[in-house]
Amino acid sequence: MKYGCQSMVEEIQAILIKRPQEAFISQEHLDENWKNFKYFGCPDYATVLKEYEVFEQIIRKHVKEVYTLPADERTGLDSIYAHDPLKITKKGAIYFPMGKELRSKEYLATKAYLESIGIPTLGEIQAPGKMEGGDVLWIDEKTVAIGRGYRTNDEGIRQFKELTKDVVEEYIIIPMPHGDGVDACLHLMSIISFVDRDKAVVYSKYMPVFFREYLIDKGITLIEADDEEYDYLGTNLLALKPGQVVFIKGCPKVQKQLEDLGVEVLTYEGKELSYRGTGGPTCLTAPLYRI
Repeated sequence: MKYGCQSMVEEIQAILIKRPQEAFISQEHLDENWKNFKYFGCPDYATVLKEYEVFEQIIRKHVKEVYTLPADERTGLDSIYAHDPLKITKKGAIYFPMGKELRSKEYLATKAYLESIGIPTLGEIQAPGKMEGGDVLWIDEKTVAIGRGYRTNDEGIRQFKELTKDVVEEYIIIPMPHGDGVDACLHLMSIISFVDRDKAVVYSKYMPVFFREYLIDKGITLIEADDEEYDYLGTNLLALKPGQVVFIKGCPKVQKQLEDLGVEVLTYEGKELSYRGTGGPTCLTAPLYRI
C-alpha cells in the first residue's frame, strides 16, 4: 500500500475514518460518557448518523481509497476524531500516546489496524513525551510546525524530531496559549488550516506574532476567522486537494472569503457530530497518502 502524508493540501489518495457506529456506539453510550469527554452537551445519536452520512459521502466521492477503523474496547467517544493518534510520514506512521487520559490507548487500536493493511510503523512517542496529531502541521514536505501546549510537550517534540530527522529539514515550534484552560481541546490546527499551497484560514488572536509574520513572508494569504466562527470550528477545514475543502456549515463569513478566492467549499451539517466534541473535518479524518 502507498502511504505518506507530509502535506496538508496535496490531493488525498487514501484516508482513514471511524464511523459513529464504532465510536459513539449508541445514544445510551453517549448519555453515559459525554460528560467525561467534556463535550458541549450530549450529541443526539440519530442526528449524528445523518450528519455523518453526508460527511462520508463527500469523502468517498473525492477520495479513491477510504479505510474505516473498527470498534475497539481501548477507545472511546473521541476515537471518531481519527486524526489525533498519529502522523503518516514517507517512512511510516508515528503514533502518539495522547495528552487526554481517556485517549491514551487509542493509538494502539489505530496502529494494529494500519499495520494490518500494510502501513509500517516508524515509531511511537514514549512517556513522558506527549503529542497529538492536531499539533503537527506540515508547511511543506520538508517543513513542519509543531504546537507546544497542554497536549504536546517538549519531550514529545524531541522524540518526534529524532524519528523524522531523515525526512524533515526545518521544525518550527509554536508556543500555544492557555486559551480556555488545561482541559480545552486547543491544538495548533485549531488556529490554522491550509486550504491551498498559498492560502490558510487562521484565528490570529491565538497565533504568535513570529509565526503569523513567517506565514505572510512565505506569501501565504491569511483568511481570518472572527471569534464567533472560530468557536464554531471555522478554522478547522480539510483540504481534499489544493483549493477544494470540506467545511462545517454555519461559518458564512469564512466560507464567503474562501469562495471569493476561488476555493471550492463542500459543506456538511456538523453541530452534533463535530461541534459537540470540538472536532471538525480535519479531526474526523487521518489522510494516509497525499500526492
